[in-house]
Amino acid sequence: MGLLSIANRVGDRGSGTGGGRQGGAMVSPVFLGSEAIAAGQLSRGVLRGPRYQRVFPDVYAPAELALDLTVRSNAAYLWSKKQGVLSGYSAAELLGAGCAPDHAPAELTWWAAHARPPSGLLIHQAALEFDEFRTLDGVELTTALRTAYDLGRRESLVESVVAVDALARGGGFTPSAVLHLADRYPGARGTLRLPEVIRLSEPAAESPMESRLRMLLVLAGLPRPAVQHTVLDALGRFVARIDLAYPDRLVAIEYDGSDHFTDQRVISDGDRATRLADLGWRIYRYYARDVYLRPGRILADIRRALH
Repeated sequence: MGLLSIANRVGDRGSGTGGGRQGGAMVSPVFLGSEAIAAGQLSRGVLRGPRYQRVFPDVYAPAELALDLTVRSNAAYLWSKKQGVLSGYSAAELLGAGCAPDHAPAELTWWAAHARPPSGLLIHQAALEFDEFRTLDGVELTTALRTAYDLGRRESLVESVVAVDALARGGGFTPSAVLHLADRYPGARGTLRLPEVIRLSEPAAESPMESRLRMLLVLAGLPRPAVQHTVLDALGRFVARIDLAYPDRLVAIEYDGSDHFTDQRVISDGDRATRLADLGWRIYRYYARDVYLRPGRILADIRRALH
């Protein structure tokens, strides 16, 4: 299969709203201002008033709508008149990977040359093959595998691994598939660092922050922990699944996100901790602020636990 320039496979797909499910399900609230005016739905004065906000040139949204990455990505697709393909962190976000950093720009892979894209939008000029993009909820975006290939070549080592972890888990592919895709593009920028990214990837990781915590340990020279380790009691009954574990030392490392702060989850976590303690496990729990602001404390804790 030859490389496909996006320009050669795009038909006339019109404009309209983007990013919504058809058949009565949720539709993206972003829209083209020129289209709304032409249809007599809004006047130019109302569009420029307090009820609406401009996301990109000619693309608007209700003023009260939070412009998260999903909304901005749908807006970027509309801005391209549905001629681009959402890629990078935009594709990752719409695929549910949840690995994009705060304030990540929307991203499009597009054949059209735009020397000065609008603020908050990145445009990549690249070739895609037919099996490297798909349609999801009315927008075209790169597949999980192609997105992992793109992010794995360009981000820092940690964030590349985080992206590949999340996309491999959600996309159902093994990280080594990224290397097979890379064979299509010999000499592409960043390809030489992909083997290290794949070596460090763990698709069993259940959250990007768990991946960041694991990478903190590994890059500091600590042994590579088991991921999502299952603990059974003496009778073979399930006790817990641990985010990161050193089973031979009975050391459990957990990342607790905001979902752990509900009353029901606190009770469940407490019961689980008691059962693990009965089996001799030591449990170390960390939060986002620890990973980002106090990595030294984490490393000191785990080094002490292991040695």
